Amino acid sequence: MLKVGFVSLGCPKNLLDTEVMLGHLVEAGYEITPEETEADIVIVNTCGFIESAKKEAIDNILDIAWLKENANLKGLIVTGCLAERYREQIFNEFPEVDAVLGTGSVHEIVKAVDHVSKKQRFSSFEDKDTVRLGGDRIVTTGDAFAYLKISEGCNNRCTYCAIPNIRGKFRSRPMDELIKEAKELIEMGIKELIVIGQDTTAYGIDLYGEYKLPQLLSRLAKETDVKWLRVLYCYPDKITDELINEFKTNEKLLKYIDLPIQHINDRILKRMNRRGDGKLIKDVIARLREVEGMVIRSTAIVGFPGETEEEFLELCQFIREVKFDKFGAFAYSREEDTPAYSFKDQIDEDIKAQREEIIMREQLYVTEELNRNIIGKTLVVLCEGYDKVAEAYVGRAYTDAPDIDGKVFFISKNRHSVGDFVKVRVTDTLDDFDLTAEAE
Repeated sequence: MLKVGFVSLGCPKNLLDTEVMLGHLVEAGYEITPEETEADIVIVNTCGFIESAKKEAIDNILDIAWLKENANLKGLIVTGCLAERYREQIFNEFPEVDAVLGTGSVHEIVKAVDHVSKKQRFSSFEDKDTVRLGGDRIVTTGDAFAYLKISEGCNNRCTYCAIPNIRGKFRSRPMDELIKEAKELIEMGIKELIVIGQDTTAYGIDLYGEYKLPQLLSRLAKETDVKWLRVLYCYPDKITDELINEFKTNEKLLKYIDLPIQHINDRILKRMNRRGDGKLIKDVIARLREVEGMVIRSTAIVGFPGETEEEFLELCQFIREVKFDKFGAFAYSREEDTPAYSFKDQIDEDIKAQREEIIMREQLYVTEELNRNIIGKTLVVLCEGYDKVAEAYVGRAYTDAPDIDGKVFFISKNRHSVGDFVKVRVTDTLDDFDLTAEAE
């Protein structure tokens, strides 16, 4: 029996594709191993969104290729966004690669492994706009939480973004199908469901003719036994009164929203082809702040072509004033096949890096202030395991999403299992984002 290993890179949306491919392979009888050195075939599911992600993907491909040349690895398959974006270039640049699958060919993974096991090269680039969404999957995130991908693709066409070219047009999954999958995940013991998509707030517009995210969140809360429900990737221009009311009234829906703004200056937002202006963003944040306990996470791009020093400082001032609970800034990445790639007024890489450092320093002051205010308070933490190095249990409060936010390290006289909800009292901050606590 051949052993298959996986390297999954990039965002949670890509991880869902990895889990579906794992499901197909297990059903076909292949053995899955977490150890790349034990695998006969390794699949690298890549991200190719920005330059740093492409570099990470290439580094991982080269690392696995080394195993093929110097160890017992028999086959290397590349899937995901980088594969979709660069297709035959993967074969040309990396002769060690045996198969390449685009984002529309997730369900072809068994065929790819079969070919590679027979020392046959294989490639597949099925239509990404018609690929079947969802499917049986092997959850890789543990017993505490799982992702629920409600849509695929994007129609927003931001000028800096290659996602529509990589992932295709926006498509929602039927609501009944999502409720069924959610029930299955919860029956497995999952406590937290995290709703994701390229643009979750656009959910339903293609199927039902209107935005249906509030109705989906309501049904997930009422028709399943989920304990925590979290939603990511919400666009400011689609934050409706109905969605805000759902945050206010849905007891299972966590008071946490991921709201990428990308900038606050009207001219830059227009050049980015973002919907809405600075006033809309400020109004949405003010309305969200009316929800008691609401945590707002956001992101912004600095160094976008033509961004003046004054426009950058306007963004910095906004960050100081609005005090996002969580915030990340990214230096603009110039991506081919996007409109912004051809903009004449590109900004020097050193200036972009300086601006990223400056604005994150501004946010650090905000984070330090917020952390000081939380010391001594009681939180409910979802336990994710025991950290032997820290000699403490580790988990997350509702204020933190997996992988992108902080963790809570807590000590307890009692024993706790993954998936337990534990009341803790915060005792201190640990580095810039994590907390230490004691179980009550």
